[in-house]
Amino acid sequence: MRLVAGGIPELEVGDPEPEPTRLPKQFETGFRAHNTNVFPQRPDRAYIGYIDGGAFVLDISDKSNIKVVSKWNHSPPFNGFIHTVLPLFDRGLWIVSDECVLDNGADWPKLVRVLDARQEGNPAPIGTFPAPSYKAFAKRGGRFWAHNLHENLPGPCSFVSDHIIIGTFFNAGVRVYDTTNPLRLRRLLAMFPAPLSCAHLEQFN
Repeated sequence: MRLVAGGIPELEVGDPEPEPTRLPKQFETGFRAHNTNVFPQRPDRAYIGYIDGGAFVLDISDKSNIKVVSKWNHSPPFNGFIHTVLPLFDRGLWIVSDECVLDNGADWPKLVRVLDARQEGNPAPIGTFPAPSYKAFAKRGGRFWAHNLHENLPGPCSFVSDHIIIGTFFNAGVRVYDTTNPLRLRRLLAMFPAPLSCAHLEQFN
């Protein structure tokens, strides 16, 4: 393994450094950048979902000397694949999304979390977004649960909010959450493909 971009692990054959902790083979998805964002509020920072490597924030103020500001990972014990790190700048929070990559809930749970990032170098998880019923959705076919977040991208037609979070969740559809109280997250809306039976509808969270 070598360290690139100020400490992000990148595996190479024959590296003398010890490998990072790996997941069981059926859950392992690798160490590499996935979703990467730079926002006008902090042009000196890059917010990266690094898959099984976790969530990274990089200091990119000097492009010739990129440094790790912060890294956080829940894997193991959870099943890896951090997809997005979405900073809510005015509130000192990060929304961190996993990505489900196996069908029929095989890599459940894949969740969306709130991290307290007021101390940028020491983020701490403080909440988990309400998850839909495993029984209602996991076996509907395809992947189940967390994936993309709307990323507050700059632009005249882009919806931007420090409180309302919108996400896509594979066969559990599109969901909208209120994070006004990060310790008590609320689902505001859920829209999903194909009708469910009345019995399934009663199992919603």
